[in-house]
Amino acid sequence: MLKRIQEVRNEIKDNIQKVIVGKDEAIDMLLVSMFCSGHVLLEDVPGLGKTVMAKALSKSIDADFNRIQFTPDLLPSDITGINYFNQKSGNFEFKRGPLMTQILLADEINRATPRTQASLLEVMSEKQVTIDGESHQMKTPFFVIATQNPVEQSGTFPLPEAQLDRFFMKLSLGYPNFDEEESILKRFKTKNPLDTLNAVIKSSEIESLMSVFESIEVSDVMVDYIVRLTHRTRQHDSIELGISPRGSMSLYQGSQVYAALEGRSYVTPDDVQALIKPIFRHRLILDGRAQMTGVTADDVISEILESEKTPVENFKN
Repeated sequence: MLKRIQEVRNEIKDNIQKVIVGKDEAIDMLLVSMFCSGHVLLEDVPGLGKTVMAKALSKSIDADFNRIQFTPDLLPSDITGINYFNQKSGNFEFKRGPLMTQILLADEINRATPRTQASLLEVMSEKQVTIDGESHQMKTPFFVIATQNPVEQSGTFPLPEAQLDRFFMKLSLGYPNFDEEESILKRFKTKNPLDTLNAVIKSSEIESLMSVFESIEVSDVMVDYIVRLTHRTRQHDSIELGISPRGSMSLYQGSQVYAALEGRSYVTPDDVQALIKPIFRHRLILDGRAQMTGVTADDVISEILESEKTPVENFKN
């Protein structure tokens, strides 16, 4: 089964890269989040391919896709759907909102009001939405990719800590290098490759593979390493609010998935170190002094990794 997981990872990644140039690490992190039933916050300036990547992922796994442009006048019911009275039938009927999909792109999520942002909390945690006392289950996989612009803050509503904590990872695509940008221009010269992209796997197989990740071994030594790194964030002088148990559990589960995607049945320190920044960075709140001096969450996490001894164990497949 591990071999099949590796094959699926490579097939999806290769398919996405028919449209997206480079971005190996970002694609890997997206897949880890999806297999963990988590969600991703993409923070980047406009025009770097966030929407294209989300669409390429949905096409690659033959999943339903919807995009919501978040604006200040967007209401919760515009997202979730409503029960309306059908005069012809004389009954109330449910009209599905764009949230009822598998891959959801929540574009510029911080431009919506806190009330509308909060409408995503239940569905991101429980994979269901409750309207007028009736619960509606999401299909599997259900994956939210939310975006926000880190530069333009005028007219935005910053996501509160409780909302940020619902995101499994926070990622940034970044600008392409010179060669990558040349390849982008040539690739999109005549037509959009996204239009002809075909699925390489059925979304139903994604669900069947998810049960395998729980069997990936996490030794006591690795559990101790994850907990020590987590506790370091609660004791660091530059951190006002450290990582909660939800964050350490995310790192634990993410490491299992990452190991499986690499074809291993056990977790190593490299798995933890590869995931700790995208999983921890948005959950940390730095103190005022650190923020004023330009220290970032990634800087602090790097310092914690360097100061914490990496465990050495005789890992066996």
